[in-house]
Amino acid sequence: MFNFLKKKTNKVSFVAPATGQAMPITDVSDEMFSQKIMGDGYAVKPTSDDLYAPVSGSITSVFPTKHAISFKTPEGLEVLFHMGVDTVELKGAPFNLSVSEGQSVAAGDSLGTMDRSKISAAGKSDELIVVFTNTDLISSVSVVAKASIKHGDSLGEVTLVS
Repeated sequence: MFNFLKKKTNKVSFVAPATGQAMPITDVSDEMFSQKIMGDGYAVKPTSDDLYAPVSGSITSVFPTKHAISFKTPEGLEVLFHMGVDTVELKGAPFNLSVSEGQSVAAGDSLGTMDRSKISAAGKSDELIVVFTNTDLISSVSVVAKASIKHGDSLGEVTLVS
């Protein structure tokens, strides 16, 4: 009856997309991400090949080369999950994804795997990068300072413009 009195949620929580070491996005080895050209976010140096959804929402795109997946949360936040640096050049070889465009996922759901040894053998970085791309909707990004993380660990939240 008084739904208009309820405050609309304006925060989106995010989790670790893999087990490994959390790192600030400014430490990513690709300037496109470290300079926040595509948006703010965070990164993980994985110690496992397993990949998990960083947010809850719908998958809006699985790139043909399987190196990136984009999501849209129910709140409208657009999220890019980029697996490795310059891994687009590997034409999908190290990735085995179990999700598809249009699918809904919850934060922490399995997305598939990446073969870190193939990425390393190709001379590429296996850094996992999560970027919040529609910056016009974002008021702030708060990332919890953690070193060792397990997939699904809460890493922070994005506050959206009211």
